[in-house]
Amino acid sequence: MIISGGENIYPAVLEQILMECQDLSEAAVVARADKRWGEVPVAVVVRKSGSAIDEAGVMALFNDRVARFQHPKVVMFFDALPRSSMGKVLKNDLRKLVN
Repeated sequence: MIISGGENIYPAVLEQILMECQDLSEAAVVARADKRWGEVPVAVVVRKSGSAIDEAGVMALFNDRVARFQHPKVVMFFDALPRSSMGKVLKNDLRKLVN
């Protein structure tokens, strides 16, 4: 859970929206420290081969789906998400990369 300005933001809800996009092959949402809000959500995504989706396109996925305070503040594009030997996304590693 991400706590931003006293509000709870659930990464799983945002990740579900991201994974509904046909231009993305992988996605994760993690917290980044923020002086004003405490934490803000950051979307880390992997484009599918041949996709040209950009940050604005990813941000538009959240319009009319979740409250504005829940929208990621930043979208970062990676070639692949770090995973454990079992295939689980290593969110601690992602947090270090986005901070």
